Amino acid sequence: MSELLFYIESSVERELKIKRSRFICRLVPALTIQEAKQVITETAKQHKQANHNCWAYIIGKQGETFHSSDAGEPAGTAGKPMLNVIQRYKLTNIAAVVTRYFGGVKLGVRGLIDAYGESVDVAVQKAKLIPLIARGYFVLETDYANHAPLTYKLEQLGCLKTDESFTATVETTWEVPMSEAEAVWFFIEAQTAAGHLKIKKPILERMG
Repeated sequence: MSELLFYIESSVERELKIKRSRFICRLVPALTIQEAKQVITETAKQHKQANHNCWAYIIGKQGETFHSSDAGEPAGTAGKPMLNVIQRYKLTNIAAVVTRYFGGVKLGVRGLIDAYGESVDVAVQKAKLIPLIARGYFVLETDYANHAPLTYKLEQLGCLKTDESFTATVETTWEVPMSEAEAVWFFIEAQTAAGHLKIKKPILERMG
């Protein structure tokens, strides 16, 4: 199973003042590279008078796509430190932009690295982080007599019923945390072998 990653529920913004310079960090959920670039463009337009709008983003269910830019700051002093913080918190599907209004005091290379990293860090601490969990989905068909016991057992195993329909039989859709997938599959196979239910559709995917 892949390393557990997180995403942010909604946009956050946090401002720091470091040696007279203003650092404004904006974190925004982004599911695609296009969405991340749009966040960067919009922020740069909003702060077009700023000295720098540095950015970093990570996209993908496994955080496989990422990029960053120093946007005019000395190489390696802004985008990379921002990206490092996002990765340290195991975040994905996120765009981060740090806007800097220069206050007249130079920070030096080490100072810039710390300032941009800290700006993202305090913003992440303000955000609500949600795990991006690998889950399975099962659509099951059972008779009315077995519906209640089936529901009780699957809920005990940590499953969440997301849909339900009643016709001649009962058809239910279940969301299964992959941490319990083996136990759930063992139970479902046993119930199927006993003739108590049918598996209409097993689906595995990674989602929040």
